[in-house]
Amino acid sequence: MLLMDSSTKISFNRCIRDGDLIIVYERHDTMKAVKVCENSILQNRFGVFKHSDWIGKPFGSKVFSNKGGFVYLLAPTPELWTLVLSHRTQILYIADISFVIMYLEVVPGCLVLESGTEDFERTGINTLITVGVRDIQGEGFPDQFFGLADSVFLDLPQPWLAIPSARNMLKQDGTLCSFSPCIEQVQRSCEILRSGFTDIRTFEILLRTYEVHEWKMDHSKVDDGNSTACPPRKRRQPSREASVGDNASSPVIMARPSAETRGHTGYLTFARKSLNFHC
Repeated sequence: MLLMDSSTKISFNRCIRDGDLIIVYERHDTMKAVKVCENSILQNRFGVFKHSDWIGKPFGSKVFSNKGGFVYLLAPTPELWTLVLSHRTQILYIADISFVIMYLEVVPGCLVLESGTEDFERTGINTLITVGVRDIQGEGFPDQFFGLADSVFLDLPQPWLAIPSARNMLKQDGTLCSFSPCIEQVQRSCEILRSGFTDIRTFEILLRTYEVHEWKMDHSKVDDGNSTACPPRKRRQPSREASVGDNASSPVIMARPSAETRGHTGYLTFARKSLNFHC
């Protein structure tokens, strides 16, 4: 088991405070990031919500509007943050992020260099990350990290320009990952990675989600060939407590692919620094 300093661990096991960033959940496809301000309000189709009513409530609370409508106040976890983030460019979702963390072998205590980052202060993880402004494609990474990085992540329009610098920052056997939306970017990056890197691999992560619902099936109606038949399932012995009404209409759990499944997000190219490479 890996030990972690509890003082740096992200935790939302507390009540909402003035100035917090929260995720207002209306339904699974309607969420919004809101900064809590005591004198502000949120207005949507469910009514008017006062921020002052939110302060002091724990994350996950259900709050009501002046019309009786309700929303949930959720913590800005990494998964929810990717769903509500404004998409100015292509972003990584939870499936890509999980895959990157696994392949880069990121664990507590690792030094990871990343380019193309956003504002981490809003999500409350600024204490774990040091942010600097620098033209990585033109100037490369700062020399102070020479040979110290366990891994490097590139999210740049021209990643091949930063690969030589990233190679110098990596420890021996360190891992690099480059995220690119277009296959042409991947091809140019792989040409540069052939010098000083090994085990070059490219992945495309496609996540397919399923919706699970409970349906009421009316067994009193006979299938005449025009109606949709009940899907095949195992027979169960009727319970002695079951009533006649229960036999006529019983709930059935059905699962089907979500109609809003995301397609292509980007390509993830991984490579490991060669042990025999010397800068």
